[in-house]
Amino acid sequence: EVHLMESGGGLVQPGGSLRLSCVASGFTFSDNDMSWVRRAPGKRVEWVATINRSGSTSWYTDSVQGRFTISRDNAKNTLYLQLNSLKTEDTAMYHCAKDTRSYYTEYEVPKDWGQGTQVTVSS
Repeated sequence: EVHLMESGGGLVQPGGSLRLSCVASGFTFSDNDMSWVRRAPGKRVEWVATINRSGSTSWYTDSVQGRFTISRDNAKNTLYLQLNSLKTEDTAMYHCAKDTRSYYTEYEVPKDWGQGTQVTVSS
């Protein structure tokens, strides 16, 4: 059974930084591309970033390009998301996902994702 456990969220002022972590189990982590997604209250799931299985290539949604960095440590079965220059519009629950989709309708969520960690950006 796939299990994904996120941590590292919190309350931060605009312009601040956070580092999110996601520990994976129940599958061969190093064989899978992984993603971060987020969902703000009342909104659909939004794809944030994806990294390939080796960690050599990553992709980002336009709104976070240059501010967020996705990375992974396959020896530790852990996925990371470094969030810099945070904005109020980045406020959301952030989830790691064993998924590579870049779009979800309002009725869809990733098949395998964690419970999430809350990021709140506010002054």
